[in-house]
Amino acid sequence: MAKSDPDVPRRQGYHHGNLREALVVAARNLIAERGPAGFTLIEAARRAGVSGAAPYRHFKDRDALVAEVCRRGFEEFGRRLSAAWIGAETDPISAFGRMGQAYLAFAREEPGYYAAMFAPGPTRTPRLPGEAAGATFARLRDAIGRITGNGRQGGVDLGLLAHEVWALSHGIATLAAAGLLGPDAGAPSPSDILSAGVGKLIAGAIGAAEPRQGPGPAPRRRPDGRRRQLAAGPSDQR
Repeated sequence: MAKSDPDVPRRQGYHHGNLREALVVAARNLIAERGPAGFTLIEAARRAGVSGAAPYRHFKDRDALVAEVCRRGFEEFGRRLSAAWIGAETDPISAFGRMGQAYLAFAREEPGYYAAMFAPGPTRTPRLPGEAAGATFARLRDAIGRITGNGRQGGVDLGLLAHEVWALSHGIATLAAAGLLGPDAGAPSPSDILSAGVGKLIAGAIGAAEPRQGPGPAPRRRPDGRRRQLAAGPSDQR
């Protein structure tokens, strides 16, 4: 039998109402270890220290339990991105850089949540975004709109650009989790790659949207009209 997770209350500590929470914690840890499809509902029950029949009071099957972990993961993810965006009123570009670092930190620190959020569903079909996932994407899209000045100059496809930034961030986080980035792998740090890559995506989108004044590349400017490098500088966070 699997050992009870130290973060989950033991059987004798249960009272009505916290069984659901204990199962979510158990599933989150199992997902971090084995992936969303690597355990059964009975194993989650054992990890939580309850009988195999107990989970069915709250979840009809394992997929329903994983879906709850996914939902909570996106909520926590959104909170972290919102916290990183604080201060954007005075310096949106630096705040956006912090959002990128928050993304990498979340993927590194919360592997259970992250796998539940982004692994394919049990039938290998795309998982439809829930309300929490949609709110997180909207937060990213709004942040990009702020730093590109889209509300004033127009011409930037915010939906496409937000998906490009998300795809790049996810790829970097996935490679980092596999140990393929950073000095130990003979590669730049995930932080530096993300800063450079996202900066180029956004600068390119702004440059493509601005009217050309003559031959040569379009100028890249800050939302306030001054030229500025859009990529956040290399971070000390690795």
